[in-house]
Amino acid sequence: MLDRHNVLVSPEHYENLCRYCGLLWDWNTRINLTRHTDVKTFVTRDMIDTMRLSAHIPEGSKVLDIGSGGGVPGVILAIVRPDLKVSMAESVVKKARVLEAIVKRLKVDAPVHAKRGEAVLKSEKFDVVTMRAVASLRKLMFWFQRSADSFDQMLIIKGPKWIHEADEAQDDGLMVNGTVEQIDSYSTPGHHSQSVILSVNWPRRKATVAPANPPTPNSSENSPESVPEASESAE
Repeated sequence: MLDRHNVLVSPEHYENLCRYCGLLWDWNTRINLTRHTDVKTFVTRDMIDTMRLSAHIPEGSKVLDIGSGGGVPGVILAIVRPDLKVSMAESVVKKARVLEAIVKRLKVDAPVHAKRGEAVLKSEKFDVVTMRAVASLRKLMFWFQRSADSFDQMLIIKGPKWIHEADEAQDDGLMVNGTVEQIDSYSTPGHHSQSVILSVNWPRRKATVAPANPPTPNSSENSPESVPEASESAE
């Protein structure tokens, strides 16, 4: 299946990817982690998204995957890119505990933080922050502008609606200190919409501007780490 869709994975990582699928799908019968419970969808959505993302992460980077849910892209990155120092942030405690169990069984060194990404960034610095299907750009720009000194680059997997979301963020004054650039665009088999990878950057020394009507994380839908289904990136 990987070869059929031109997903290149080193042979030494193949076994662990298979084990990850088995563990993820087994846990998914007890707690909702993913709707991608067959090999075809795993390869055409989760693997393709992660491998495209991986191509934009410099070698040896310290990476924080925020809102990891069932472990995409965080666990896959940790498997296929052993040169990276991957950590994951998942604020839903039950999901975080499952992630801990999965990485332990896989013998992958990928710490899991059972807290919001902003909380992790208060005490630790990273080269790259990654996210997939976490929230709108408006919310992300608001939530993470205050943490921008804790990472060099934010990479986000999104769908075609990202342009509208960027316009919303611009209208709310959230683009004054940050920039959003599309650095990749690709299609996935069986899906008509394009996925994109966005690079979000803030200058290191900045004076943040709070919007007049800031988004407030007052429900589970507004929580960056509460969206487990990363592959619905065509939002």
